Amino acid sequence: MRAFQRSVLLAAAVLTLAACGTGSDVDEAARGNGENTIALSEFPDRPYWGDTHLHTDNSIDAFGFGVRLGPEAALQFASGQEVTSSTGVKAKLDRPLDFLVISDHSDGLGTTRRLYDAPRIAVLAMGDDTVLRWYDMMHESPEQSQRAIGELIAAAANDDLPPALLSSPEEQAENTRSIWTAHLDMLDRYNKPGRFTALAGFEYTLMPDGNNLHRVVMFRDGKNATGQVLPYPGLNTKVEGLWDYMDSYEQATGGQALAIPHNSNLSNGLMFQLTMPDGGAMTAEYARRRAAREPVVEITQIKGDSETHPFLSPNDEFAEFGVKGWELGNLPLTRRTTNDMLAGNYVREALKRGISLEEKLGVNPYMFGVVGSTDSHTALATADEDNFFGKHTGNEPAVRDRALHGQNLGTNVGRFGWHYLAGGYAAAWARGNTRAEIFDAFKRREVYATTGPRIVLRVFAGYDFTDKDWDGDWVRSGYTRGVPMGGVLADDGRAPTFLISALKDPEGANLDRVQVVKGWVDAKGQLQERVYDVAWSDRKGRRAVDGKLAPVGDTVDRRTATYENSIGAATLKTAWTDPDYTVAQKAFYYVRVLEIPTPRWTLFDAVRFGIKLPPEAMADAVAQERAYSSPIWVKRVGSAADEA
Repeated sequence: MRAFQRSVLLAAAVLTLAACGTGSDVDEAARGNGENTIALSEFPDRPYWGDTHLHTDNSIDAFGFGVRLGPEAALQFASGQEVTSSTGVKAKLDRPLDFLVISDHSDGLGTTRRLYDAPRIAVLAMGDDTVLRWYDMMHESPEQSQRAIGELIAAAANDDLPPALLSSPEEQAENTRSIWTAHLDMLDRYNKPGRFTALAGFEYTLMPDGNNLHRVVMFRDGKNATGQVLPYPGLNTKVEGLWDYMDSYEQATGGQALAIPHNSNLSNGLMFQLTMPDGGAMTAEYARRRAAREPVVEITQIKGDSETHPFLSPNDEFAEFGVKGWELGNLPLTRRTTNDMLAGNYVREALKRGISLEEKLGVNPYMFGVVGSTDSHTALATADEDNFFGKHTGNEPAVRDRALHGQNLGTNVGRFGWHYLAGGYAAAWARGNTRAEIFDAFKRREVYATTGPRIVLRVFAGYDFTDKDWDGDWVRSGYTRGVPMGGVLADDGRAPTFLISALKDPEGANLDRVQVVKGWVDAKGQLQERVYDVAWSDRKGRRAVDGKLAPVGDTVDRRTATYENSIGAATLKTAWTDPDYTVAQKAFYYVRVLEIPTPRWTLFDAVRFGIKLPPEAMADAVAQERAYSSPIWVKRVGSAADEA
């Protein structure tokens, strides 16, 4: 009987593979990493926009939530084509993305789709009442299917998945091989060097006790390399195993891979620990491997913003963005978050911890850049507030009161639809649009995050920059006399100066201000931070009072979900020198750019569908979207951490 079950459950995967073809008609230039396929600029010439975190119907949870769009529809949508969402709504980006990483969960790849497609008699023969009940719920209605997947995720978080759902390693490998091979062929078909880049990747879903330690793994290479491996499972593994897998992949294929941690805000303090995962003292080797394998983290996405928290940054008046709902507990909300956990949850504190650990170990484990992405489970990579297609199919626009629904995984308390952000985008400064160029920008941390708007942000650090540089070829000056975002500036005993240029999204809102966030360890070993306003609109009319710059104002009409660009500035730039520089002090600096207030997706929904938001949601329906640069570190030349 077990052989019969296997054959039935494998049938869908085999048919899928057959339908996708072998990719033999793909141009040779599209198959590899893109090297030597297009002319490259001398320096990175523009930010390339993308999403490195998107799920399709191959993800075990996304299919159960109701998505029926696969990787091909995801690639079509990201590259600017119109598709029809799983709930029948026409969907299209007004501006295509430049690159995409489809990051379906490696665990149980395609499992729920195979279960759904199997005859009920085959599921009945498994002899597991829970699996049969989930199967029936998936077929009963979209709402029941979403409840079934909520239970499944909670079971996975508690290491309590039904044995019948867990195929043998050999069976799972066979299933995964079929889907992975078809997927890689699909990527090559849509990979167009110079126009659109389709990168291979998957999500590693480590989740001890429901605490989120997920990573997206991203490859630099084409199928000739990525086809030699399978996505590495996350459940019941350790992150060191993932790094071993990446080491082995690179040694065997000559390719490259990196990992991007995400949703540290749901880790209950485990993502950025001061110790080893087992609680022991962190070793230099662990710190070195982490820094090498994880050069970038995802700072913002649909499930909240992970920059900082008001408890950690009480003097930062903009620290509350994207925190509501998500600070309550871990991913399935099975364990509450306490204040002592917050330092391990947020990126700014991790950057400070990294400097502190570097002084002890000689290596900074948290020397990373930042990106935004969506984590959409609809196969639709959109982070636009006026084009929000939901976290998953259960809260696509077809569900008109989605902002009011309980949305927590596994339970129905604590989090609601309006807590979801629209998502984020990753911007990569590259010399051209190919797999190699985009990946290399991530590897050297010359990337940044936005919460959706396509703000153009460029940052260099050096010692002799002045405002006169804006009159010449300041980009060349930045690269030849300084370092770009993500770089390390050798401390030469002088205060560093930062060339910062921010341009508004050409189709979006004006800019309120540019801020520099500095973190350091003081002489007493205490972690410190400070936020500086360094450029802002209406400079003559807005003054600082008690250390706080006057607000930019608010033009949002809550009745119509509209705003006016009558305040703010289209561009902001400055050559800013740290007024509090201390010789030999290790520090990091990153830039935060704030737009003027604009409507969130919840206000668009309220107006479009005639919904009355509760007071708390209404107060949160207008926000200041933002961009975060990757940090620049200033430290002594020749320190061991320079090699990290």
